Amino acid sequence: MIKIKEYNAVIFDMDGVLIDSEPLWKIAMEEVFSFIGCPLSKEDFQHTVGLRIDEVIDYWSNKIGWEKYTNKHVEELIENKMVELITKNGKPLNGVVEMIDFLKTNKLKIGLATSSSFILIKAVLETLGLEKKFNFVHSAEKEEYGKPHPAVYLSVSKHLAVPPLKCLVVEDSLNGVISGKAARMTVVCVPEKTHTPNPKLSLADYSFSSMQELLEKLKKNQL
Repeated sequence: MIKIKEYNAVIFDMDGVLIDSEPLWKIAMEEVFSFIGCPLSKEDFQHTVGLRIDEVIDYWSNKIGWEKYTNKHVEELIENKMVELITKNGKPLNGVVEMIDFLKTNKLKIGLATSSSFILIKAVLETLGLEKKFNFVHSAEKEEYGKPHPAVYLSVSKHLAVPPLKCLVVEDSLNGVISGKAARMTVVCVPEKTHTPNPKLSLADYSFSSMQELLEKLKKNQL
């Protein structure tokens, strides 16, 4: 049974947890990779869910390769397209705003640990109106290793001054679940609905079909 009183902080992933950004990532990457002459299928994108954008580009550069563009240039093209799409189409997933308000009411610290860059963090939080809700936000782009390495979660824990064992993580991808578990945190998985079901997500301590369901459970068990 998950009880909110057992934790001092909740740390959220961003893409697929706060915002339904996976369709936007697919649009941005399909457009940019087609532009540079390396079209990818929607199935191809499943291989890199949860990775930093530079890791995604390195993956496909090594697997397919391109000549006219540097990896950094490709990264900038994708980020610029993502900022445009987020600003125009970004909406919080159901239950996100209510969840954050509930946590604030219960005096929990709130962190963000994402593989996305600070440029995209800023675009998402401003578009969703959440820029003042988090005690600390952090990107794996500032870490030597991205998810599934635990570095990004451990950094957030340190800045929040909350021990890992007192942190609850909300994730949607396997790389994120592994990252949170490796940081010795309790991990809740709310799988992104468009992903192919992955039995390995059972590595998470808890699993819920939506943020709304998680919120209802926390409210029910808060005493």
